[in-house]
Amino acid sequence: MNRGNRVGAVCDELTVTNDGGGSRRSSRSSSGVVEVLGAVLTLLSAVFILLSFPLTGWMCAKVIHEYERAVIFRLGRVVKGRAKGPGLFWFIPWLDVIQTVDLRTVSFNIQPQEVDAVVFYRVVDPSSWVTRVEDGYRAIHTLTQTTLRAALGAHTLTDVLTQRTGIARRIEETLHATSILWGVQVERVEIKDLSLPVNLQRCMASEAEAARRARAKMIVAEGEVKASHALKEAASGLSPVAYHLRYLQSLSSVQSSASIVVFSLPAELLDMFIPHQPQDLNVSAGR
Repeated sequence: MNRGNRVGAVCDELTVTNDGGGSRRSSRSSSGVVEVLGAVLTLLSAVFILLSFPLTGWMCAKVIHEYERAVIFRLGRVVKGRAKGPGLFWFIPWLDVIQTVDLRTVSFNIQPQEVDAVVFYRVVDPSSWVTRVEDGYRAIHTLTQTTLRAALGAHTLTDVLTQRTGIARRIEETLHATSILWGVQVERVEIKDLSLPVNLQRCMASEAEAARRARAKMIVAEGEVKASHALKEAASGLSPVAYHLRYLQSLSSVQSSASIVVFSLPAELLDMFIPHQPQDLNVSAGR
């Protein structure tokens, strides 16, 4: 039984292989017949155009502008070689279908979301632009919008505000890597404006105000520290007489009013509350 099953499996594989080989041969033969038929039709059309040239010459000529290129489809296939144009070229009207591609730089605004941006691009390969993407203009718009949204989602709001040029450059590189397969070159991406929600604007304003207040307090504290050090240095160099004169001058500079009461005390009373520095033991011992 096992041998019978193995023999049957081998026979099935051989049958499938033979069927696959037959289908490949038939497809190759059919494609070869189509190519021969297309060559025959092209040759007959060229002979007909030559025989009736004065009458059909104006039908087989087309003019393309300097900023345009023409992609020719003959019997459904792209004619080999680069796109036609600019200027005058010849084609077979009953066999060829012409699609004109504009090579000028195109700019468009991305649909407003949180960021308002503009993109500049141009077509560099008309054949790929026609054959590899359907409705290339809509595809570029959709790709740009999704790429911008993904790029903004990977950065914080502070990064978007401070690193606008770098983010635009990264978006441009991402678009170029994808759109070059469609025959398109993205030349530039610019972020024009950044619209923030009202709640987010209030939060940012509160945060900025708190940061300014903290910075102001730090500046005032640093000033007081520097002033105290300066007063300490100035007081350390005064003699008792000069210190007493400075004390009297400070009393005289105070403005008298109903809300301010000044009591003057003798300076000798302050010596009772000021601790005296102990004298150096070596100096006292020497004396």
